[in-house]
Amino acid sequence: MSHKGIGRWQGAALMATTLLGTGVFILPQMTVEVAGPWALLAWLLLTLAVLPLAFTFGLLASRFPHATGPAHFAALAFGELTGRVLGLMFLLVVPLGASAALMITFEFIAPLLPEAQYWRLPVELSLLGLLWLLNYRGLQLSARLQFGLTLLIIALVLMLLLAFGLLQPQQIQQPSLPAFSSSALAAACAIAFWSFLGVEAMTHLAHDFRDASKDLLPALIRGCLVVGAIYVACSYLVLVMGTGETLAMISVFNQLLGGYGELVLGILGFCSGIATVNVYTASVARSLASFSEQGITPAYFQQKNHHQMPQRALSAIIAAMAAVLLLTWYSGQQLEDLISWVNGVFVVIYLVSMAAAYQLLPGRYKALSLVSLALCLLLALAIAEHMLYALLLVVLLWPVLYLQQRKQRLSAPL
Repeated sequence: MSHKGIGRWQGAALMATTLLGTGVFILPQMTVEVAGPWALLAWLLLTLAVLPLAFTFGLLASRFPHATGPAHFAALAFGELTGRVLGLMFLLVVPLGASAALMITFEFIAPLLPEAQYWRLPVELSLLGLLWLLNYRGLQLSARLQFGLTLLIIALVLMLLLAFGLLQPQQIQQPSLPAFSSSALAAACAIAFWSFLGVEAMTHLAHDFRDASKDLLPALIRGCLVVGAIYVACSYLVLVMGTGETLAMISVFNQLLGGYGELVLGILGFCSGIATVNVYTASVARSLASFSEQGITPAYFQQKNHHQMPQRALSAIIAAMAAVLLLTWYSGQQLEDLISWVNGVFVVIYLVSMAAAYQLLPGRYKALSLVSLALCLLLALAIAEHMLYALLLVVLLWPVLYLQQRKQRLSAPL
């Protein structure tokens, strides 16, 4: 493969920035609020629990690389119809989730803008233009940019920990460990799990790797470990230094490094949010182009530019995100409530992917697949009421795609 492809460390950076997103400066505070010091245990347990999922996705993508990722795995294991349903669920949910992520990302720079409410829509639409430019030339450029972003976030967390260790302000006291509460620990784990939703995104980009068979699996595992370590560190700092401010990490930054927390964390949080949406934009554009090649979506989306990026598919996804942002703005509705429905769709994608892994991977990986499948089932039970959107998509897509597949088979030459 081309030496210009993504390497394992660039892939780890893509994985880390996809999972960190805007949550790196928000989720630690939320888990501490519900579980206190036990939030640290929640992050450790969750990091260990997500590794089987990441490992299984890495094995699948390394052995069966394809632009549609989980949809391809499902098709190999359970038939083409299942793969089509899963793939279109991904296509339909990403524009909603990505648009909501852009809206949340804007909140990081809102304090830096005068009368920010008037700038929201123009800035969000401008960010879509930036995403189009980043992806126009393929993932190699954005991978290098996101590698640098990940290093900055890690450097900042290490700097805060170093400052904490050296300064040890007199007013800081180590919190006492309260009585163990399984419900509080479970609540913290439920919040923290959302930081790892997106672990499947890298499977769509297997062909962008220098050597997917060697680099993709290490990239997934390293990315997850880096993310887990960062969240544990940030949760600890919030626990011992956080205040009642809206964003506790800003208070931690200002106490340890003497100010400018709003500016520094605002910029990093903003960039992290863009990085998250960037990877999903690339993933879904490639999925749309791949489905066009299979005759599932119109052939119009097949065309690729000289950078081998499906430009028409990319433009269509950006346009869909813009439509969601415009509808949300002019209707006065917020997308935050839809985030839980989006997560429900990803749980279905994970469930089917882990079941496919049990069918497709060699016997020595069967136990790993079952463990991963069990973790997904536990998550589905935990968010049962939020699975309705995913189930509705299945009910609507399955008969339509069944009829399409039947029509294609009847019209195919014998």
